[in-house]
Amino acid sequence: MSDQFDVHRNPGRSQRVIPFVLMVQSNRFRRSKRRVVVPLVAAEEFGVADSDVGPHFVIDDRPVVLDSLQITNVPRDALGPAIASLAPEDHRIINAMDALLSRAWR
Repeated sequence: MSDQFDVHRNPGRSQRVIPFVLMVQSNRFRRSKRRVVVPLVAAEEFGVADSDVGPHFVIDDRPVVLDSLQITNVPRDALGPAIASLAPEDHRIINAMDALLSRAWR
């Protein structure tokens, strides 16, 4: 069972550009058949410095960037096992998601 902020290998076709996805869905919804994920895009493809909107991480020795604008959902069964956890970085992830959802820039 996957937990919030677990990293999974991208189950889709775009694995070269998006090698991983981050499960951001609250554990409150763990019975759901779908999981809300945010792509972790290869840093060389993203081309933006580390910021509160696009925090950078290293997964399996690969620099990646959280791309919250590509938030999506996938079937729970499509995600393989978690390969890492970004739970210790939860404040950076929540800040990026907050920037996406904030009404401060109306």
